[in-house]
Amino acid sequence: MQLSELLQKKQFPPVLPFRAGRDRLLLMNFTESNSELIPSMVDDTTAFSGYISKKIATASAQYGIGGYDENRTVYSRSKVFDTGEEPRRLHLGIDIWADAGTPVFLPLDGIVHSFAYNNHFGDYGATIIIKHQLDGFVFHTLYGHLSLKDLLHLEEGMQLNAGRHLADFGIAAENGHWPPHLHFQLIIDMEGKKGDYPGVCKLSERAYYLNNCPDPDLILGMMRYAV
Repeated sequence: MQLSELLQKKQFPPVLPFRAGRDRLLLMNFTESNSELIPSMVDDTTAFSGYISKKIATASAQYGIGGYDENRTVYSRSKVFDTGEEPRRLHLGIDIWADAGTPVFLPLDGIVHSFAYNNHFGDYGATIIIKHQLDGFVFHTLYGHLSLKDLLHLEEGMQLNAGRHLADFGIAAENGHWPPHLHFQLIIDMEGKKGDYPGVCKLSERAYYLNNCPDPDLILGMMRYAV
């Protein structure tokens, strides 16, 4: 059995205060097919934030969501994703967009693997990585674009229980200068990294990274509600 097969058979406490059947989820599109994503807007954090907030409000939604295995044009806004001839554009997590201060909860027991403040324009900002063991499988959950205060009382190796209030969505000044959102990602092998792991890869490396980073919705269980 692979990790993805195991996760499909499990149910987890919610990562966000989402009420299935009551809260509306707006499916977001950050590919080149979205003609609204003009460079001048995407490059301006305030304008980009206003665009996302307006889209969510117009749809009478509580959250925007999406992005796993999505080839995104928006990463052109930051040199963090430039790697020479082939830039990184393929998103490896799911993003949930909402107001700064939105709480984030731990979906299963784990220990603090690592955390960091990745303080570059377009990066994760405040980041927490949790290590889990489930029926013999070891894997990690990564939470990016958090509030900086959420790192203050963490220690590597700290035991955390499912359902714990882990963090909150950070403001742009603390989250890598993005509109407020959570980047949620599953990672099997951390490859020796701490406090950081690629959330975006080159298209040529798609097969490797998707194998190491299974679909986060296996834990979130939210994408089926998105419209």
